[in-house]
Amino acid sequence: MGELGRWTLLLSLPIGVYLIVANVIGIRLKHEKWLESGRRAALALAFLTTLSSLSLIYLLVTGDFRYEYVADYTSKDLEWIYKIAAFWGGNAGSLLLWLWLLSLYAALISYTKSRESQEMRPYVISVIAFVALFFSLILNVLAQPFALNSAPVTDGNGLNPLLQNPGMTVHPVNLYLGYIGFTVPFAYGMAALFMKKADALWLKLTRRWTLVSWLFLSMGIIYGAQWSYVELGWGGYWAWDPVENAAFMPWLTATAFLHSSIVQERKGMLKGWNILLIIFTFILTLFGTFLTRSGLLWSVHAFANGAMGSFFLGFVGIVFAGSLIILVIRWPLFQADAQFETVVSKESSFLLNNLLLVGAAFTVFWGTIFPLVSEAVTGTKIMVGAPYFNRVNVPILIAVIVLMGIGPLIAWRRSSLRQVGRTVLYPLLFLLPVAFFLWGAGVRDLMALITVCGAFFVFSTVWLEFFHGVRARRIMTGENTLVAFLKLVGRGRHRYGGYIVHLAVVMIAIGLTFSGTYKVQVDRLLKPGEEMNIGAYTLQYQGMGQERGVGKTSLYANVIVSKNGKKVALLRPAELYYDNGSQTSAEVAILSSFTDDLYLVFAGRDEQKQAALIQAHVNPLVNWIWYGGYVLMVGTFISLWPEARMQSLRREETTKDVVPA
Repeated sequence: MGELGRWTLLLSLPIGVYLIVANVIGIRLKHEKWLESGRRAALALAFLTTLSSLSLIYLLVTGDFRYEYVADYTSKDLEWIYKIAAFWGGNAGSLLLWLWLLSLYAALISYTKSRESQEMRPYVISVIAFVALFFSLILNVLAQPFALNSAPVTDGNGLNPLLQNPGMTVHPVNLYLGYIGFTVPFAYGMAALFMKKADALWLKLTRRWTLVSWLFLSMGIIYGAQWSYVELGWGGYWAWDPVENAAFMPWLTATAFLHSSIVQERKGMLKGWNILLIIFTFILTLFGTFLTRSGLLWSVHAFANGAMGSFFLGFVGIVFAGSLIILVIRWPLFQADAQFETVVSKESSFLLNNLLLVGAAFTVFWGTIFPLVSEAVTGTKIMVGAPYFNRVNVPILIAVIVLMGIGPLIAWRRSSLRQVGRTVLYPLLFLLPVAFFLWGAGVRDLMALITVCGAFFVFSTVWLEFFHGVRARRIMTGENTLVAFLKLVGRGRHRYGGYIVHLAVVMIAIGLTFSGTYKVQVDRLLKPGEEMNIGAYTLQYQGMGQERGVGKTSLYANVIVSKNGKKVALLRPAELYYDNGSQTSAEVAILSSFTDDLYLVFAGRDEQKQAALIQAHVNPLVNWIWYGGYVLMVGTFISLWPEARMQSLRREETTKDVVPA
């Protein structure tokens, strides 16, 4: 299987080259046979990379330690699910996953039967194939997943203990699907430039690709934060780590792109801006891949250092420079069909939203690369910490939240401050008791108070949108409230799905605000029978225990938890010791509720006294971050589902195709 994987991966190089050549010739000569040959080459590339990927998975699961990658990331005692996850746990495997998915996307687009995309298809496949060719070259030259060990190996090193978590099965995959998925709208944007098509067709063709990619990237970030929360034992979930930032930056620009594309589709505006946004988004996905493989910035997420970083940086430079040059040449063709008529309009709110999101992306980018800039200028690498990122981005987040509440209430083309003031009057009146309640409950931090009030403002405006829509349907149709609500959402899935996503974002913002501002931490060395208090919880230490697992030993502390005088749980925070000599890791114990988390870490011990150092955290409303993630999924799924009107149009088109004239 190893030889099969190696040869199929090697063959992907000439097939990738032929795929590009066939499409370019077919485009230039307008020859259908060359284009058909290109489509078959895309299918062949997908077949080859599938065989190569399945070969590597087979080697990992069966434990064939003749291969370096298998020996580096698996061992005999590793659970089978983590043997599969090792496929994307290392450098070469994760790059093979990129190539595999890219080739599948190219094959899928090649055989899509959409009439609208038929003319753009060869350009799109050529761009995707160009990106895939780079990954194929890297895999065959620098990061070979099927390289053999120079000496016999009886057992492997195993997967890093920090990666042996259920998050390993979902977080990287979601992140990669998000990263790789943005290649498709980027390719369509480039096709629009090559073909001098300044209309919104490329946006319509890629709307679902963009939404799905954005959803995967969003869930990848949220799952990653949750993984960090439960695995690293530090009580937090986001450290503004360079690789965390690398995932967040394309999310910001992609979110801006999703909003500005609506303006182009509705009003024919922001055409060049949309192309620029998708270029930035795609480049930032490549930049994130470069950061994890360059070794220039330390990160707990990064792969091993090596020469690969310079190759990635060169590729990023070529793609970025080439894309901008084409955009500059074509810029006169992408002028807006209409101009902004007034500052107070929905178009203006979308533009302001874009500027805020892109501004946030730039501040994160600058903070991420500043250590490299400082080292180049002064010779000293100055790291930028969380205070900078929080100080700069929290006000931007607040402004975005407020705009999320005002935007739906503003009319297209033109409005007035008086009309907007009248519309937001009731939501603002609703905020007064909320603000007084929060102040009375002890929320005195100004930024936290403004953020939560802004979140409730968004909630109230979204509720009013649903309320007015349901009431109008009930008056027109006589439907009951539930039926009217379901049909309202069903006939405006893009709009109301977006509102639900907005609710998810404010839920996440509330969770971030309270868990970040009002978290409590207490560290105590406890002897058996001793107690400690934190918030409403009382913790009584009952001594240590030991448990033997597969390839590891767990040393845990028994802690009885009481809340408001009642015993509610027995928690066992632990230290894990691995047989293969891997670094000890912490296994936290968490008692979750809707209002807070009690988070315990076994941080050390005094064996003579049988005492344990218990690190306790109370993180208020932290679960709202994870709840918000699932609400975001629901809203995005609703937006993705075809509207009833579109479904009927497609049925009519199908009927016309089938029924003879």
